[in-house]
Amino acid sequence: MALASSVLNSSSTASAAQAGRATRAVLVGVDFGKDAGFDATLDELALLAQSAGDEPVARVVARRKAPDAALFVGVGKADEIRTLVQSTGAQGVIFDQALSPAQQRNLERHLGVSVADRTGLILDIFAARAQSHEGKLQVELARLQYLATRLVRRWSHLERQSGGIGLRGGPGEAQIELDRRMIGERIKSLKERLQKVKRQRGTQRKARERRGTFRISLVGYTNAGKSTLFNALVKARVLAADQLFATLDTTTRALWLAEDLGTVSLSDTVGFIRDLPHKLVEAFQATLQEAADADLLLHVVDASSPSWREQCDEVERVLDEIGAADVPQLMVCNKCDLLEPSRRPRQAADWFERANGQRARRVFVSATSGENIDVLRDVLADTVRERLKAEPVSPSSAHDPRSLPADAGLSIPSHRSHHV
Repeated sequence: MALASSVLNSSSTASAAQAGRATRAVLVGVDFGKDAGFDATLDELALLAQSAGDEPVARVVARRKAPDAALFVGVGKADEIRTLVQSTGAQGVIFDQALSPAQQRNLERHLGVSVADRTGLILDIFAARAQSHEGKLQVELARLQYLATRLVRRWSHLERQSGGIGLRGGPGEAQIELDRRMIGERIKSLKERLQKVKRQRGTQRKARERRGTFRISLVGYTNAGKSTLFNALVKARVLAADQLFATLDTTTRALWLAEDLGTVSLSDTVGFIRDLPHKLVEAFQATLQEAADADLLLHVVDASSPSWREQCDEVERVLDEIGAADVPQLMVCNKCDLLEPSRRPRQAADWFERANGQRARRVFVSATSGENIDVLRDVLADTVRERLKAEPVSPSSAHDPRSLPADAGLSIPSHRSHHV
């Protein structure tokens, strides 16, 4: 397609600048004081960089009251970063915040290497991990929407003029205008195709509702162990790895709870993350609807993470954005086997208060070792019984394990945070 050759192929040569494909990279974070979610260690950015195939070789933390309009970090700090790039032999610089197109362009000229921001890095990871047809459509839409803002004199080929008899574009139409128009046409086409996917998904949900299937969705911060827990509960073989966004494909399986409950549907969704690009959340709306339409959410938390509270807040924020804030929750504190003995919980289950003031059950487990998985099953069964009493679901086929085939999977990327 012309679009792929004129714009997306140009991004293959500029992909380092766009998505941080450098082999060795310097990580930069800027603390503006008012951002409570600032990661002074840049550990999460380092994990993102490694997930994208980069090797972080140095970290720089700057403090400013406001971003510099031209270089984001100011001339002095930019000079310091350039010296660090030269001394470490880095081929790229990755910022933990979003950069404007002008700032990204100016930084690349000043530093002499490719520059990526957090948004571009996450989009690059999603593009590499998307496997299903729907997932690839959603990622392409988000990347094109991101790319559309980066066409301001970013590459030299955009300065050429095209036009005349037999050529695409009107006489004197600049290449940047042609590319912008082609991107716009592709975005429109992708949105139309995703609308069809959304309608198909709606039909699937209605079919499950007619069967009376109780719907449970796993949600949580990326790398909290959702896929490992999913595998432990339903004996599936979903990819589970100790990395951010190990899998983007949402998968649904049947979960047997008890004789009086039969099977429920359990869906594993993409993880959320801080500052997940808004366009990515928008593009994955069809997939994220699984969480919004669920009867119960299993909120998986990495109990071993020192920032687990902030991660919970981020998940709640995204759930609110996709209309799932009021869906009942059961919190699953995972990775308890990694806690020091003094920090381990005294009981396997208790109650906690969500950000919206609602009280919910909380269970402490280790999906890897299997610790307290039986307790989780019991609490989950009790929670489902309570929900069925509050909002009865037709039991027409709830006791029939065939109501939801064990291999009934939805190969869809999800988001998180934001999860996308």
